[in-house]
Amino acid sequence: MINPVWLRSFCTLVDVGHFTRTAERLNMTQSGVSQQIHKLEQQLGRPLLVREGKSFTLTSAGERLYREGRELLLTLTDIEQRIGLDPSHEGIVKIASPGSVGLKLYPYLLELQRHHPGLVIDYRFAPNRDIERLIAEHKVDFGLMTCAARLAEVNLRAVAEEALLLVTPSSVTEPSWENLLALGFIDHPDGAFHAGQLLSVNYPEFQHGEQFKKSGFSNQIHLILEPVSKGIGFTVLPSHAVGAFKSQEKINVHHLPTPVHETLYIGLHRIKFTPNSVNTVISEVEKCLKAVGV
Repeated sequence: MINPVWLRSFCTLVDVGHFTRTAERLNMTQSGVSQQIHKLEQQLGRPLLVREGKSFTLTSAGERLYREGRELLLTLTDIEQRIGLDPSHEGIVKIASPGSVGLKLYPYLLELQRHHPGLVIDYRFAPNRDIERLIAEHKVDFGLMTCAARLAEVNLRAVAEEALLLVTPSSVTEPSWENLLALGFIDHPDGAFHAGQLLSVNYPEFQHGEQFKKSGFSNQIHLILEPVSKGIGFTVLPSHAVGAFKSQEKINVHHLPTPVHETLYIGLHRIKFTPNSVNTVISEVEKCLKAVGV
């Protein structure tokens, strides 16, 4: 394979037409340029130059090498420049988060994409453990999680907090323990965990989620409050999921005496390079979360 350094010296020599000026352009000695041309001729097994004192002409092999070598060097330069580019607002950025914060972030990030068409947002809603696995397996660029990491490949950084809220039908003005028992629980993938966190510190009677009858279940974040709004049961959800529900007049959000917040973490792979486009989106995510006072 032709040495690209020798090829660059040869093509520069042909462009400049003079050994001394070629050496100056390449920050080399004249003898260094001559040695590289000689090595190139040895490698190809044929002369490339006909030397005439201080000047030279190209052999037919030299002309072919110059013609095709210039194209090759231009390609190599283009590749080098492309690899060196790391644009801040171009490329696909893959994200995963729990549904609640995703309801807030996804529309916000779509506005970012609308202003920067070269940026493509690939957003997935998933439970914490799935998000952690996606980060560890390099299937997303970063994720948001609400629990500690179990996998060594995942590095978490706390960025915000999100309140957990008790939500009942609008007819319930006093969320007494008896009222909650009568309503029953509208469950969801994080239902038992969220209920345990919030209710355990606000109701002395609470021991575990099975104390409530199950009045329904949904794994779709935007549908969990539908049965609540129809008077079928109560639930506990993070604030963004509650705020995104369109029929606010049909539910009642209760702020209990002892507030409970979930910590939101940004998760990255410990050894994965983070492109500028990903850093841009992470910065926008943090800005959005701070702006809404999560």
